[in-house]
Amino acid sequence: MFSRGAKGGRIMAKFDGVLLITDYDDTLYGSNLAVSEENRAAIRYFIENGGRFSIATGRAHTTFTPQIAKERLELNAPVVLSNGAAIYDYGADRYITRTVLCPETAERFLALCTRFPDLAFEAYHGDDIYVHNPNVVTMTHLKRVGGPYTACPIPDMPTPWNKVIMEQDEPYLKEIQTHLLSRWGADYEAIFSNRYLLEVTEKGSNKGSMVAKVAELLGIARENLYCMGDNQNDIPMLALSAIPFAPANCAKEVKDWGATILNHCDDHAVAQAIKILDRRY
Repeated sequence: MFSRGAKGGRIMAKFDGVLLITDYDDTLYGSNLAVSEENRAAIRYFIENGGRFSIATGRAHTTFTPQIAKERLELNAPVVLSNGAAIYDYGADRYITRTVLCPETAERFLALCTRFPDLAFEAYHGDDIYVHNPNVVTMTHLKRVGGPYTACPIPDMPTPWNKVIMEQDEPYLKEIQTHLLSRWGADYEAIFSNRYLLEVTEKGSNKGSMVAKVAELLGIARENLYCMGDNQNDIPMLALSAIPFAPANCAKEVKDWGATILNHCDDHAVAQAIKILDRRY
């Protein structure tokens, strides 16, 4: 359980100075909409032996917070929310940082929806969700994350927005992604979190940049930072990871990128990652 002598007058625990951050949906949270007991037990072991554990998720504060009690999550490091638009410290119950989209965003999305009339999107303003032109993807997503929302015209949505989730099928969203980035790419990140969801945050606000900030806040060395995720929006943080873990159900883009593939998320992939770290340390 303990190793490597003393630090600051105490015996060092096995995972002292080690940070593990995982994606939530389809990584820690399985397709059965639950976190397995095997994953919970492994996380508990990791924390009890000195590790710092947290989550980097596309979910906003309003849709992630209920999961902590529901799934009995144990967290001892700040959480990256909204696909990199925020870091929240649940221990202190406060935002460490939160970014917003530029003031022109609502007007630009009005023009975007005129050009692409089948586009649906969710705009996040603080802890409130506003919806334009909801479709089956929108309703499926909102049912999964459990967030209350208001459907209204774009000009009636309060600003600033922290992030936007655009919803349609992948070919349509790729066309929109190309158009958005070709015109306003200096202002936005636009990255897929699955085949039907294209997430927009402020330029530079992604899981990678925010995980790097969490590691810096905790004094974690790069060689002791580990990340795990299943989709394209996780690649920026996987690029920071000493071993970039991904569940077997991950997107092809993540496999092609070169992630270390573990079990399916339904087969306790996070617990498997912690077993690997247990051997490594």
